[in-house]
Amino acid sequence: MSTIAVIVGSLRDGSYNRQVGHALTRLPAAKGHDFIFPDIGTLPLYDQDDDKDQAAPVVEMKDQVKSAAGVIFVTPEYNRSMPGVLKNALDHGSRPYGESAWLGKPAGVLGVSPGKAGTALAQQHLRNVLSALGMPTLHQPDVFLQWTDGLVTDDGEIGEGSRDFLDGWMKAYLRWVEMHSN
Repeated sequence: MSTIAVIVGSLRDGSYNRQVGHALTRLPAAKGHDFIFPDIGTLPLYDQDDDKDQAAPVVEMKDQVKSAAGVIFVTPEYNRSMPGVLKNALDHGSRPYGESAWLGKPAGVLGVSPGKAGTALAQQHLRNVLSALGMPTLHQPDVFLQWTDGLVTDDGEIGEGSRDFLDGWMKAYLRWVEMHSN
């Protein structure tokens, strides 16, 4: 099976998106795969002057992404877009020019928010960036989750009401990874 990097666009330990990201890895479809969670919170702000000597956290994140067969992005929505920390990670991972860790990595995008629209706008902005980075991105099924009690159980599992849907998404995503593996 494969290793999948899960990039969570929120730094807060108890964030809804972090909870969902970890719970996804416990779904039946995820069995037999390894999941890593690169730390984007320790990355310095992107500065092109640092391209020739990238900081250790940047090199570590890029190495983790390069070693993964695909990348799942779990993003909150801040001010109708993706969080700055996620964009910062994308910029670091794509630089210096010609040394992108993202190029060709099959991507999956989802997110959760207290609002009914979930993270639809953040996901659209993220998809635009992923396209520019050359990441083939799963388009269907879309996942726009509204946080509700029981979405993630106290045991860290996806709750019964969303389990089948998200397991189906995970199956589709892992097929996407297989289709795009070298």
